[in-house]
Amino acid sequence: MQNQLKKEIGFFAALTTVVGTVIGAGVFFKPTAVYDSTGSASLGLLAWLIGGILTIIAGLTAAELSAAIPQTGGMMAYLKRTYGNLTAFLLGWAQTVIYFPANIAALAIIFGTQTASLFGYSADDNKMLIVVIAAATAIFLTLLNFLGAKAAGGIQTIATICKLIPLALIILFGLLHDSNVPFQLFPVEAGPERTFLTALGSGLLATMFAYDGWILVGNIAGEMKNPKKDLPKAIILGLSAVMAVYLLINVAFLTVMTAGSLAGTNTPASDAAELIFGSMGGKLVSIGILISVFGSINGYVMTGMRVPYAMAMENKLPYSRWFAKLSPRSRVPYNSGLFILAIAIIMMFIGGFNTLTDMLVFVIWIFYTMTFAAVMILRKREPELVRPYKVPLYPILPIIAIAGGLFIVINTLFTQPVLAMWGLGMTALGLPVYFGMRKKHIH
Repeated sequence: MQNQLKKEIGFFAALTTVVGTVIGAGVFFKPTAVYDSTGSASLGLLAWLIGGILTIIAGLTAAELSAAIPQTGGMMAYLKRTYGNLTAFLLGWAQTVIYFPANIAALAIIFGTQTASLFGYSADDNKMLIVVIAAATAIFLTLLNFLGAKAAGGIQTIATICKLIPLALIILFGLLHDSNVPFQLFPVEAGPERTFLTALGSGLLATMFAYDGWILVGNIAGEMKNPKKDLPKAIILGLSAVMAVYLLINVAFLTVMTAGSLAGTNTPASDAAELIFGSMGGKLVSIGILISVFGSINGYVMTGMRVPYAMAMENKLPYSRWFAKLSPRSRVPYNSGLFILAIAIIMMFIGGFNTLTDMLVFVIWIFYTMTFAAVMILRKREPELVRPYKVPLYPILPIIAIAGGLFIVINTLFTQPVLAMWGLGMTALGLPVYFGMRKKHIH
């Protein structure tokens, strides 16, 4: 028997979901990759700005589908309607074997790095210690989620508050900090021995992890009181606020540290906090960042295990009965959770934070780009579909969104071919699974 979802989520809750989902660990740790790629403060800030604008355009574009097809499942529902079952399956597969495990692994590595740094251990000399802390954190949070949604939801609320405190403190006191660190906004140029477009592309790829999560709000469309009106508004306003926060905190970082210093540290936010507040104040801010990262991991554990479960409920995975098993007490899909945890732990031993995040951004942006194209395909194919919200400046914004997505995907293929091949290879493993399960159903 299918339970009807309760329509309880209003505009403010949707707005805080966008902001809360997007602002995570990326803003505290991605400056390292951004300034390492670009080699300069000016190009680094431009990457953050373009990343924000592209995300807003992406949000404006995808919001048309969120409002017209307000089904729980979000992007999977849009792709199924536009391209059919195979594309929707490959998205679910990619989320199960790459997107969610890589997010959990990358964030857990960052949690381990930040914890080790807090106790005075160097990240370069204690890689195994960091992986052990990372694995223990992911295991603990997965087990905690098995107790039920209430326990996991409580952590989410505390972590959301904790992530905003260090952000506000660094922005406020960083911008007012009397520092002799010079940085120029103009002319915008790449650092030494870098070509402008390649450096911008790699910097943009790094920022996209920090901006990621915006499309997940589409998953709650089925539980919103007025999704047709509130969802597009929540995405647009939420992402504009996030971009403003990201630009401000990066200016605060650059007020106390050079682009080179930011590129050379694994814990940029903590280092900046120590320069602003002194040793003790810096440690307190670092603890706030740790709680924020802890909450981000919890969010991906909580939502991640529900993807293979949903696929298993439609009998789309081998051993679907195993994946669909729920805990008798908490009604949580624990086998799906254990599967994602196992992949995440393997990833922790294979790749570092930036490698994992670049791979998951590359893979998910293939599907994002297909979603932007779906807006245009459905406009032609289903003109009668009720669209309470239409993307403004059509077809200009969807074309910009598609071009931006193609730039991220193609740039990664050329600048990080091995990483891209791993991502494509793991996604392609879903093909024999899909056709094998289809054959089984036919017979």
